[in-house]
Amino acid sequence: MNAATTLARPRRLSARELIELISDPATYQSWDVPPAEPDLGDAYRDELAAAAAKSGVDESIITGEALVEGRRVVLIACEFQFLAGSIGVAAAERFVRAMERATAERLPVLASTASGGTRMQEGTVAFVAMVKIAAAVAAHQAEGLPYLTYLRHPSTGGALASFGSLGQVTVAEPGALVGFLGPRVYEALYGERFPDGVQSAENLARHGIIDGVLPPEGLREVIARTLRLLQHPTHGELAARAEDPGSAVDDPVGSSDTWASVTRTRDRRRPGLRELLRHAATDVVPLSGTGQGERDPGLALCLARFGGVPAVVVGQDRRAQRSHAPLGPGALRAARRAMHLSEELRLPLVTVIDTPGAALSRAAEEGGLASEIAHCLADLATHRGPTLSILLGEGTGGGALAILPADRTIAALHAWLSPLPPEGASAIVHRDTAHAPELAEQQGVASARLLQNRIVDRIVAEHPDAAEEAVAFCRRMGDAIAQEIAALQLMQPDRRRVGRHDRYRSLGW
Repeated sequence: MNAATTLARPRRLSARELIELISDPATYQSWDVPPAEPDLGDAYRDELAAAAAKSGVDESIITGEALVEGRRVVLIACEFQFLAGSIGVAAAERFVRAMERATAERLPVLASTASGGTRMQEGTVAFVAMVKIAAAVAAHQAEGLPYLTYLRHPSTGGALASFGSLGQVTVAEPGALVGFLGPRVYEALYGERFPDGVQSAENLARHGIIDGVLPPEGLREVIARTLRLLQHPTHGELAARAEDPGSAVDDPVGSSDTWASVTRTRDRRRPGLRELLRHAATDVVPLSGTGQGERDPGLALCLARFGGVPAVVVGQDRRAQRSHAPLGPGALRAARRAMHLSEELRLPLVTVIDTPGAALSRAAEEGGLASEIAHCLADLATHRGPTLSILLGEGTGGGALAILPADRTIAALHAWLSPLPPEGASAIVHRDTAHAPELAEQQGVASARLLQNRIVDRIVAEHPDAAEEAVAFCRRMGDAIAQEIAALQLMQPDRRRVGRHDRYRSLGW
């Protein structure tokens, strides 16, 4: 390492500096009491004393609360200068007590790692304390409370494999080393260096393991936006929104010109998921991938508000599917992450369908595409919260069906839903593609027939085509979404779930 490299390395914030950066001025209050450290002899006591003198804190984790834009937030942060941020028995107990208090007082939590992992000096008892840490986070999330994580440099070992990897939203510091097995341990065990770049925050974001990379200076704004988004409207606010269609204009009949609708939805100018979020949603917090090493560019996840009503959104991006790759099984695993997250946060789930079809490939088959479609259908059929699906444009095959089941379904005027692309269906029935328009009409794929067959409940107008009025159309659709999810939240959960079951049980009869 030369002098230039040393100068280029960003300064890493201490736990207290990070808390100061996040908090409203002069609002932080520590929750910590002196730690009860295990008695492992004079040498370890001296080591703890030296660590405290070096770091300015009494343990590797500090906890407390502060206001962030006026809202109480629990802050838990590792201090790397205290024995490399290692988690011992006292640090684990401090973490758990803070989580238990946050749960009892129904407060959101931001936990920030900067740790080498389990404290080796304390051995197996410290290692097994990961269990109670994970249990405390799970109990907090079971109450529908936000738990966010920020991974600083470095985040490894037991800290990453417990509280660092359980965030509903997880972002990391630029350039942070993030990985389970530290590179020094790997080299000692295997006699070679760990491959460069694998354990970087940026690489993990590319693979959908974390939701993004964010400098510390941007963290406060993201926390504030996320917590604003997760504030549930009052009953009165929901009732008012459910009565107000805003700019939404329904088409009472739907499109009966089937092939015209198919061709219109394939127009590159037609607004898709990105435009819908840009023009119709606010406080959007992007998420990424499955959180388990898969990320598909054809599917996006986020938290967002429509007309002031928050939701978890999972949607298909047809442009990305055409330019990068068809929708694969990893995309559906990411969709199931959104389903789980909406239940955990007790938010409505909005699914947006716009796909030319799922992947037909060896990788898709070996990745369990059919199984993922089946599990998506089962998860949506039994989902505990309000669900709304949107047919935005193309609705081809199992990829579309996988995120269709919902309490209510809205379709754009020219949206359609078909078992296969019409050309593919024609090839099966007529052994050519020339009969595609005729077969699409026969199959009843256009919005008028979908409405008649009770597959969709509502059709949002296009004047005459969303491609010609992208902003206005997206705002109409956004207002329809807001009205629907507000109304769904006002329904009794049991009644809503029974209605969903009956809706699909009666199809075709």
